[in-house]
Amino acid sequence: MAGTTHGNGNGKPDETAQTSLPPVQVKVVAQYIKDLSFENPNIEKLIKEPGDQPNLQLSINVGAKSIGPSLYESSIDFNAQATNKHGEIYQLELVYAGLFKIENIPDKALEPFLLVNCPSILFPFVRRIAADLTREGGFPPLLLDPFDFASLYLRRQQEMRAKAEATPKN
Repeated sequence: MAGTTHGNGNGKPDETAQTSLPPVQVKVVAQYIKDLSFENPNIEKLIKEPGDQPNLQLSINVGAKSIGPSLYESSIDFNAQATNKHGEIYQLELVYAGLFKIENIPDKALEPFLLVNCPSILFPFVRRIAADLTREGGFPPLLLDPFDFASLYLRRQQEMRAKAEATPKN
């Protein structure tokens, strides 16, 4: 046997032995309401004179932090404010979070995973809570459309780069 090579049986070198990484492992440890407020300040006026279609302002933000080795908290900060000619109809403030055990993830992939993938797992629960609270508050349920957390992440990255470029260097 003059020239032995290590391969995968089809004449090509076996690349998986050198390049394989352990698979990323993700476990949802817990999900919870971290902060919640629903205010319904003008219900008397609304019952007497319902008024026009409300103006609805929505905002959503995400955050993440390390809790311990391989344990991270990812959260969604959601706000909804409905107003009309009588003033504020309702205000909903919700911070919904999850604890995620994440192992074997490359460092450069951790931040996007925490700010895109984890909120995508949590968002259906935010939608349900928002719909339930507005309905229980005496209003039609607030039905949120699916949200693109990847676009939010990319937009925030662009804003941070633009801010860094605009900052004068000493």
